[in-house]
Amino acid sequence: MSINDVSNPFIIGKYLSDKYFCDREAETAFLRKQIINGRDVALISPRRIGKSGLIQHFFHQEDIIEKYYVFYIDIYATTSLAEFVYSFGKEIYEQLKPQKTLWKEKFFQVITSFRIGFKLDAMTGSPSFDLGLGDIQAPLTTLDEIFAYIDEADKPCIIAIDEFQQIGEYTEKNVEALLRTKIQRCKKAKFIFAGSKRHMMSNMFNSPSKPFYQSAISMGLDPIPMDTYTDFACHLFRGNRKDIDEEVVKTVWSMFDGYTWFVQMMMNELYASTPSGGHCQSDMINEAKKNVIMSQEGSYKDLLSNLPPKQKIVLQAIAKEGHAKNITSTKFIKKYNLNSASSVQSAIKLLLKNGLVTQSDGVYRVYDYFFAEWLSTIF
Repeated sequence: MSINDVSNPFIIGKYLSDKYFCDREAETAFLRKQIINGRDVALISPRRIGKSGLIQHFFHQEDIIEKYYVFYIDIYATTSLAEFVYSFGKEIYEQLKPQKTLWKEKFFQVITSFRIGFKLDAMTGSPSFDLGLGDIQAPLTTLDEIFAYIDEADKPCIIAIDEFQQIGEYTEKNVEALLRTKIQRCKKAKFIFAGSKRHMMSNMFNSPSKPFYQSAISMGLDPIPMDTYTDFACHLFRGNRKDIDEEVVKTVWSMFDGYTWFVQMMMNELYASTPSGGHCQSDMINEAKKNVIMSQEGSYKDLLSNLPPKQKIVLQAIAKEGHAKNITSTKFIKKYNLNSASSVQSAIKLLLKNGLVTQSDGVYRVYDYFFAEWLSTIF
């Protein structure tokens, strides 16, 4: 999607330009300061609050584009070192592919274990990355080659690894120590380690017994302030021959505690529901939320059908409570006809691990606000 193709300025799930990006000026400046001064960063904050967007925004700054190669690797779905290596190598090649540099031409020369995936496009004659995960036969060797290749770069690199805590879940036991050693020896790259599971990330970077202890500057991410986002949203409406009441934006922001993705999704729907020259008012909010939930209903039903019964009833109880405290108490168990404290405890561990529930300061809530609303109304 190009800027000229934008029909709805409330962009979902991607970064397009700073025109459609709200604020984060202080956070962008903080990242710039750390990276330019040779420090790695551990960016720790909940999912859907804007970590990926911030990183992409930082990567699109003119001075960063000019001085660095930038790479963004999302390892949320990876489960092993081989999958990590595959994602790492593929991202580097795909980012360099459009560029005409001598460094790009060396890719398959240095990373020799990727040569099995070296193909020439029949139409253009240019090389392509035609490699399957099963072709990673020796991930340690390939990882060494990738880091050797990075150190041959003709300008410094910034490598962002999103959902970095996932390496702690890999089948291999020594991945943290292995990566720490490789990264420590890498002279041409600085790293941004982004993660959404606060406890795991804090443990990785703040525990003296962990390989990444004090290896990066920690950085949190709070919701964009309500007034700042309200100005941004109103500006996008009014710049496209539509209008919106400020109270509408503030109500939506409050409804989702300022979590960027959910707020943007609602604003996207409200913008789509407002005709050209029209005025978006408060009475449109519930219908917009209903439309968003209905568009996701199929996936919600599938998700729920695959949950074990004990997890399902605890999830439903938390959804109905909204922000649930003391979930193993007799009061909570009786209120929602749950089995026992031990049953709730075992269910919540799995719900937290699978990202369906989030917990902060003893308060639990269903991670997806729209899913929570759907659950609370159908059960």
